[in-house]
Amino acid sequence: MNNQDTARFASAAREPAPGGLTSPEAAERLQRYGSNAVSQMRPRGVGALLRKFWGLVPWMLELAILLDLILGRWVEAIVIAALLMFNAVLGFFQESRAQQALALLRQRLTINARVRRDGIWQTIPASELVPDDLIHLRVGDIIPADVHLVDGQIQVNQSQLTGESLPLERDSGSVVYAGSLVSRGEATGVVTATGARTNFGKTAALVRVAEAPRRLELLIVKITQYLAVLVVFLAIAVFASTLIRGMPLLGMLPFGLMLLVAAVPIALPAMFTMSAALGSSMLARSGILTTRLSAIEDAASMDVLCLDKTGTITENRLAVRKVHAFTPAIQEEVLRLAALASDDATQDPIDLAILNAVKGKTISSAQVSRLEFVPFDENKKYSEGLIRQNDEVLRIIKGEPLTIAKLTQTPASKIAEDMAQLTADGSRVLAVAAGPESNLQIIGLIALGDLIRPDSKKLISDLRNKGVRVLLVTGDNEATARAVAAQVGIIGKVAPPGTLGEGVHPETVNAYEIFAGVFPQDKFFLVQALQKAGHIVGMTGDGVNDAPALKQADVGIAVANSTDVAKAAASLVLTGSGLGEIIMAINGSRMIYQRMQTFVLTMLTRKMGIPLFLALGVILSGVFVVNPLLMVLLMFATDGATMSVSMDRVLPSPMPDRWVVRSLVTTALGLAALLLLLSGAIYWTATDVLRLGVAETQTLVFVWLVFGGAQSVLYLTRRRGFFWTKPYPGRWLILSTLLDVGGAALLATQGWLMAPVSLSLVGSMLVLALVFLVGADLLKVVLTHLAVGTSGLPRPFRAETSIS
Repeated sequence: MNNQDTARFASAAREPAPGGLTSPEAAERLQRYGSNAVSQMRPRGVGALLRKFWGLVPWMLELAILLDLILGRWVEAIVIAALLMFNAVLGFFQESRAQQALALLRQRLTINARVRRDGIWQTIPASELVPDDLIHLRVGDIIPADVHLVDGQIQVNQSQLTGESLPLERDSGSVVYAGSLVSRGEATGVVTATGARTNFGKTAALVRVAEAPRRLELLIVKITQYLAVLVVFLAIAVFASTLIRGMPLLGMLPFGLMLLVAAVPIALPAMFTMSAALGSSMLARSGILTTRLSAIEDAASMDVLCLDKTGTITENRLAVRKVHAFTPAIQEEVLRLAALASDDATQDPIDLAILNAVKGKTISSAQVSRLEFVPFDENKKYSEGLIRQNDEVLRIIKGEPLTIAKLTQTPASKIAEDMAQLTADGSRVLAVAAGPESNLQIIGLIALGDLIRPDSKKLISDLRNKGVRVLLVTGDNEATARAVAAQVGIIGKVAPPGTLGEGVHPETVNAYEIFAGVFPQDKFFLVQALQKAGHIVGMTGDGVNDAPALKQADVGIAVANSTDVAKAAASLVLTGSGLGEIIMAINGSRMIYQRMQTFVLTMLTRKMGIPLFLALGVILSGVFVVNPLLMVLLMFATDGATMSVSMDRVLPSPMPDRWVVRSLVTTALGLAALLLLLSGAIYWTATDVLRLGVAETQTLVFVWLVFGGAQSVLYLTRRRGFFWTKPYPGRWLILSTLLDVGGAALLATQGWLMAPVSLSLVGSMLVLALVFLVGADLLKVVLTHLAVGTSGLPRPFRAETSIS
């Protein structure tokens, strides 16, 4: 809506048409402005599935399939195609919830509205409302559009939109926003904005464009780039050697195929998805639901957590915080009389808070009967009750302190100091007066506010101990934000008003720990700025206003009492009443990260060592050290066993984890070099010492690569420390090892799918694999400590601080 539209609507709001719009006028506006609904993005469908076959890893696999088809190797082509399809379909279905947040936002507006059309009041679907419509609002209504009130008084709860925990009084001349709830009163107003033009709709638009960075995809691409460079280099070297030897180039196509199969990280996407899926199941058993699998890995790396105040740090429930009694009254008497001037039938949050404070308490033995009750009046700014206590009739009033002081002829200075003390923590203060009609006296003050969750302070302390910086983000004012921050242990500077906005500099947001008076879009921009500063950002929230930031954050966390919109936008949903599940989620995610890192380091060691061995075999001897069929079997043996890492025993990192491919590649190169030397020695021994034929040599090399290249590498990379230290391998890992070793030994000794070799040779490969495990483990510890130590991060778990 442009400024001219806004001005016109404001004018219309001052002078609404008595009969409302006519049907033709409404139809014309509906055509011009569209339905009062949040638009939905088209589902991705087949296009999203097809995109899973586009990218560096799919290209390399597709090239391998093409080579297999050219060479007539149908079995190998079908196997690789099946793996490619499995990865694509699994990733596609894991993203099926991507549009849930928008769908739920749209559903929130599918309500009815009372509108005056053609001179009569009628009920229509809220989606048919248009600007300039005259509508009527009353208790229990969800406000269906942005409305300029022209008559009446209502109290609105807009905590789910703005994060403000206290209800707001609105009367003629005020604006109320779509998505708010009318908690008291009735009013008539003119619609000023509908659909995407409302504040609610703008929030929906932010949800539509918000998207957490795809860090896992970047990681996979980065790893694949390293391996692709290696494959190209080796292919060039081998084909150059072929030209020098005068061998036919077509004869090298099988070798090119083997290089691709050996170097492409075929199982990497599936391994990450499987680890995340298993981790999701583990978190679900602890009451944490995962809606985006990649958030599990992001939670392990999270180093900043933005905590929304209302409903997260606090309970989003108005309650009595303090009672200050003026002599001769006592606190219990102040509460008792305030309760007599309250009524739960009004569903006024203030009345309910006071009644809850006295519930179950016997605070007076006086015989009391209520003669009259007058609910809170916005114009008078107080509610009142008339009671008979014993034989005396008393009037009780409670409301805005300065108003009550004026009614009781009490100097404002008499209560000013006490009010200042009670409001210092952001509380809302009411005054209570009682007495005979002719002698009303202020008897006390009651401070009300949103209660802090009992576990909030411990949560923030635990987060700090885990290396996570905590920021407080709230729509409340600075005084309330400071007070809440002090109570839960968040210490730091408060951002000045207007700090946040589109394009805010990352260094600006890094300077503050407390952000007050923020709007929904401000939270969104805060998350974006922190991400641009290099942080992995978590965001907690519970309301519609939090949805854009929850979806943009690397880890969006919706608490148990969140709206459906917030839960759909979040990547993790807590189902328990407390916040302790956040720590459980971090610990669980860091354990999953350890398993993923083991897989990556294992895979890099193999994908560097084995292709180098294959290439040097061709360059130096002119023969294949293993044939293509054995290469496919080796791929199944290595990747299949490594999948069991997703259920291995691990310990969570003490600090946030980050992927640094360069450090992993450095460590993997050292281990791959040692694997290459041993593999070369075994090949030389088989051909020059044992005088085995080409087929038997290939079998022996296959057995060695299964025992040493697969199993030894797996066990030495599963721990950053020495392999024999705790935690010990899980039963699934041990079982996969037994199947892998036993299967390879059986195939080799029986001559199934390969030339047979003796049991003694197979046994010697097993002994060499154990020797390699011990020696390579010592090298790994040295390399890991050198790589990690230079980053200044805690050992032995941490990597460095970016995907690079």
